[in-house]
Order: sequence, then C-alpha cells, then structure tokens
Amino acid sequence: MRDPLSVLTDAFTSFLFGKVETTRLPVRTSTGQAQAVYLPTAAPGLGDSGVIIGREVYSGKGYIYDPFQLYGQQLPAPHWLVLGESGNGKSALEKTYVLRQLRFRDRQVVVLDAQGEDGVGEWNLIAQELGITPIRLDPTAALNHGIRLNPLDPSITTTGQLALLRTIIEVAMGHGLDERSGFALKVAHAYVNETIVERQPVLTDIVDQLRHPEPDSAEAMNVALDDVRAWGLDVALVLDRLVDGDLRGMFDGPTTVGIDLDAPLIVFDLSHIDRNSIAMPILMAIVGVWLEHTWIRPDRKKRIFLVEEAWHIINSPFVAQLFQRLLKFGRRLGLSFVAVVHHLSDVVDGAAAKEAAAILKMASTRTIYAQKADEARATGRVLGLPRWAVEIIPTLTPGIAVWDVNGNVQVVKHLVTETERPLVFTDRAMTESASDRQADDALRAAELEAEERAAAFVEQRMGDLDGSSESTVA
Repeated sequence: MRDPLSVLTDAFTSFLFGKVETTRLPVRTSTGQAQAVYLPTAAPGLGDSGVIIGREVYSGKGYIYDPFQLYGQQLPAPHWLVLGESGNGKSALEKTYVLRQLRFRDRQVVVLDAQGEDGVGEWNLIAQELGITPIRLDPTAALNHGIRLNPLDPSITTTGQLALLRTIIEVAMGHGLDERSGFALKVAHAYVNETIVERQPVLTDIVDQLRHPEPDSAEAMNVALDDVRAWGLDVALVLDRLVDGDLRGMFDGPTTVGIDLDAPLIVFDLSHIDRNSIAMPILMAIVGVWLEHTWIRPDRKKRIFLVEEAWHIINSPFVAQLFQRLLKFGRRLGLSFVAVVHHLSDVVDGAAAKEAAAILKMASTRTIYAQKADEARATGRVLGLPRWAVEIIPTLTPGIAVWDVNGNVQVVKHLVTETERPLVFTDRAMTESASDRQADDALRAAELEAEERAAAFVEQRMGDLDGSSESTVA
C-alpha cells in the first residue's frame, strides 16, 4: 500500500504537468515463446532417443541420431550416405556409430571393410575388442584353407543362386548376358542342383556342365548340342576365374564352417583385394547376395549394413541393381544401409548413373564432410542442400560435418570419447612419431578445454532463458 502523501503528490504532479511515466503490466509467457527474444536459437534437433553423435555447432546442444527411432514420420527410409574427402573424420564417425549402436541389445552390424594397413583391415581392432574374428577374404589365404563363401550354398534359394551367378558374370564381362548365354547358364545350374545331392554344389560343377552340356538340354529347346556348348563358353571362361584364376579359393568350395551370423558385429575384411580391380565389385555382389539369403531374417532385430568404398557398388550397374533390392529390406525387415563415398561425382557421373540416382534417393540421411568448393556445389545440386550449407562445406574442419536428415539440416561436431579413441584412430601409431603424438595430444587437450568453456557459456545463456517453465517479460 502506498502512503496517502505519495498518492496526493502524484495526483498533483499529474494535474500540473500531465502523466510523464506509464506503468506496464508484466506479461507472463512460456520459455518456448520467450526464446524469440534470443535470436541465435538453433533449429530443433531430432529428439533425445537413439545414439549420440556429438554436438550441434551453433547451439551447443547434443545431437542424437538413430534411423530406427526416426523411421516413420521424421524419416521415410533408414538408409544413410556419408560423403567427404579423406582425413576429415568419416572413418571415426562410422566406428563410433557402430560401437554406440551395439550397446542396444537388438542391434546387429555387418561391415565390408575395404581399407586396411599392416596386413589387416582397419576394423580389426574393434573386432578384437569385441572378441570377434573378421572374415578375411584373401585369395592367398584361401588356397591354404582360408575363408570360403559358396555362391551355390543351399541356404541361398535356387532363384537367388541363379541371380548371383548372372550378376558375377555381367560384372566381369561389363555387359548383360544375352538370351543364349543366359539359357546355357540356366540349364547348367538346374542340372547341377538336380543331380548333386550328397554334397554342396560348387562353381566347378557349373563350369564343367557349361563345357559339357547334357543332350537333354539341347533337345528341350530343339537346338544342336554344339550350339548350347558355344552359348555357354564365354560364361564358363568368366566363372573359371573364380575357380582357377586370380580369385580362386574364395568361392570355389563349400562355405567355411563356423562363420557366426548371430554375432553382434560381422566384419568382412576385403583389405587384401585390389580396390581398383574387377574383383572388388564381384566380391561385393557375392557377399551382398549371400547376406541377403543367410543373414537378414524376420526376427525383430535392427540390422546395419555398412559398406566402405561404396562407389564400387554404386558405380557398377549390375551390382547397384542387386543392392537396390537389398535396400528394400529396410522397411520390411529393419535394415539400415550405410554407404561411405569420397566424392559423389564418382558415382553420379559413372556408368551406373541411373542406378546411383535410385540408391541416393533411398538415402534419407546425408552427412557431408569437407569438400572442395566445386565438389561441394555439385554435391549440393544433386542432394538439394540449402545454399548456406553448400557454402560452409569447403570451410569445415575435421570432425565437423553438415547433416541433412530428411530436410533437417544441421552442422554437427562429432565427439569421440577417450575410451573409443584408441579403437577409432587406428593409423596414428603407424604414421606419427612419439613426439608428434605428444604434441597432437596437447593440442587436442587445448581444443577440448576451449570446447568445454564454449559449451559452458552456451549452457549458461540457455539456462538464463530456460531456467523456469515460465518467464516474465517487462
């Protein structure tokens, strides 16, 4: 209550000079509405359920991503494309993402590891840490009872076996099979499956049958036996490469016993295969179909299929078509396909441009690390990125990327814990001296301290705004 003298004084002053000061009633509002007074507020994130990736650069908030949690209203497909030049953090992101996903009991991951140093793939340390032996596909080791995957494994359907054989041949030949060659392959495959029952059929059986077709095969189509043999000759020569050529030993026998398809992590080590040879897409095709028919099952598990050097897949029309079919399992059986590519131009300008466009369209999540300005503009056009994101890509530092999750575009700094660091940065011991590592550790410690100070400042500012469920604005 104001005293009577003050009231009288104010009334007399107002009468003489007019009211010179107004009194505004306080406005009560929520923090959601009051944040408009703080303009640098970042866009909303993806929720708080799933795997933490790191921190949004502009807001300092934690960035959480999980395709299985987001699938539906926020994400039309669970597939993910990772782009960027070497040395910017793609490999570290993939490895920490897999390690963090495996903390969920209903997750299972297959990795095609196409890179490596010191005679092993770069996923070897992670596999060892989890007590898992990588499936190392090596032509030299295969000759000494190494790992074998049989394209004619009985666990693969008859239709799947024939489709796989066609894909192998088409990849090796560089063009599709004509009707006559396709017929010779079909009758040889049918005869082998019908007559060999006491053991697993193998590629040698198909090659022998192509060279020496049965008369019944020719009579069924009312053609000469020599014609059927001639039609299958080129096919036999291609398959002979897997039996007695530079890829012998890996696919010309029964599938190796003891491959654990129920392990949480399955690593196919392809580091001993020449990445630029025709062998790589053939391997990708065989492994892809073999997994399709033996690994993916309707058991409510969420599966992640991560492919390094994925341009070997997308750049081959026949392998790309095969993997398109595999990607369709994403919605029905819970499969998330993760493709890691250095440059988008490697695939969109290649021989499989049409197939590449279809696969890219299925990837609702895109993560782009630093690229040169020209490459960034080309990537932005293909992926439909906003202009500001395209302009910032060439300026990104290692560990920071532009994330586009079905149109929700953020700049995210990937964070690696001290526990993960020795498993993720596997090449440091081979490329740096002790003094280099000490200097690098000191620099990293300084960077972390600076980041923590910045994060504390942001949290304090946000705390000022969000400290209560309501704020009073005068």
